[in-house]
Amino acid sequence: MRVYLDHNATTPPSPAVVEAMTRALREVVGNASSVHAFGQQAKAALDTARDAVAELVGGQPSEIVFTAGGTEADNLALRGIAEAAAPLDRRHIVVSAIEHEAVLNTARALARRGFAVTIVPVGASGVVDPQAVREALTPATALVSVMHANNEIGTVQPIAAIAEIAHAAGALLHTDAVQSAGKIRVDATSLGVDALSISAHKFCGPKGVGALWARRGARLVQQMTGGRQERNRRAGTENVPGIVGLGAAAREALGAPGKTERIAALRDRLEAGVLELVTGTAINGSTAQRVPNTTNISFAGIEAESLLIALDLEGIAVSTGSACSSGTLEPSHVLKAMGLPAPRTQSSLRFSLGSTTTDADIDRVLAVLPGAVSKLRSLTARPSRPKTVDA
Repeated sequence: MRVYLDHNATTPPSPAVVEAMTRALREVVGNASSVHAFGQQAKAALDTARDAVAELVGGQPSEIVFTAGGTEADNLALRGIAEAAAPLDRRHIVVSAIEHEAVLNTARALARRGFAVTIVPVGASGVVDPQAVREALTPATALVSVMHANNEIGTVQPIAAIAEIAHAAGALLHTDAVQSAGKIRVDATSLGVDALSISAHKFCGPKGVGALWARRGARLVQQMTGGRQERNRRAGTENVPGIVGLGAAAREALGAPGKTERIAALRDRLEAGVLELVTGTAINGSTAQRVPNTTNISFAGIEAESLLIALDLEGIAVSTGSACSSGTLEPSHVLKAMGLPAPRTQSSLRFSLGSTTTDADIDRVLAVLPGAVSKLRSLTARPSRPKTVDA
C-alpha cells in the first residue's frame, strides 16, 4: 500500500482535469491569437478557463493573467509592481520572513538592482503580525508581499488587516495564494489585495500553469516581452491545454462542498494519533487558523531526513518542507524564522493531505510511524563500538 501525504508539493491531477486537457490537445488546435475559426475556438477555451479562475479567486476575468505557474506569477507581481512604482520614487519592498522562495529570492534579486527590502520577522506562531508590517513601512514603500497560507506549516495570514495597513501608506499588497486556492475560500476583493498568485498543480490541476490576479487599475510592468497576449501583460502563445486544465481544476474546487471538512477531520485524526502514539512530538505553528490539509510535526531525537526515508521505504510519502528547497541540508527557513531551536527545526516533517487521502491512509501512517521513530531513536542512542587497537 502506498500513501501520498505530500500534496503541498504537488497534487495528482483529477480525472476531470486529465479528460479536459486530453480533449483540448486533440480538438483545440488553433492559436488563441488567430482570427480564424480555429483560433477563436482556442480563445473560447481560454475565456471559459479565465471565467472559472476569476470565480475561484473572487475577481473579474479581465483581471486574470495566465502564467507558467506560481513562481512566474510571484515574479510578475513583485517585479512588475516594483518597476511600475520606481519612477515615482517608491523603491522599497516589504516581505515576510516565511514567504516561499519564489518571493524571497525575487525580493533579493530586486535588492541587487537597488530596491530596498525589509523582511518582517514572525514569532513562534508562524503568523505575521500586522503591526510589524506597519512598522516596516516607509514613504518609499511600493509593495508589501505576504503569503495567504504558508506552504510548510499551513498558517493562514491576516491578509485583510495587512492590506488595509499597506494601502494607508500608499503601497500595494500582493499575496501568494498558491497554498490556499482550492483549499479554503479565497476572495481577492474581500481580502483587499492588489495582486494574488495561484498555481494549478496545488489543487489537482496540471504542473506548469498558474495565474496572477491583478486588480484593475494596479500598475504592472510586463516581464515577458513580445506579443500582446494576456492584455499586454504576459507575452507568448498561451498554453491552451494547460490553461484548460487549470480551469477544470478551478471548477472542481468551486463545486466540492464538504471536501474541506473531510480533509480537516483526517488531518486532525492524524495529528491526534501521532501525539498520542509517539512521545516527544509537537505541532509547529498555530493551530487556530490554518489550511485544513497541513500539519508540521517535530520528532525529538531524530533527523527528519532519516524518518522521511524510513517512511518512504514503507510506501509513505511525506516532506521535510518546501519541495522547491529539496536537496539542501539547510533546515527550514520557515521554522528558523519562527525562532524554533535547531534540534526542532531539523526533526520536523510536513504531512499534507489532499482530496485523494483516505481513512485507510491515515490508519497506515499511524501503524507504521511509531515503530519507525522508535527504531531511529534507538539507533541514535546506541553507543558507538570502541575501536580495536592492535597490540
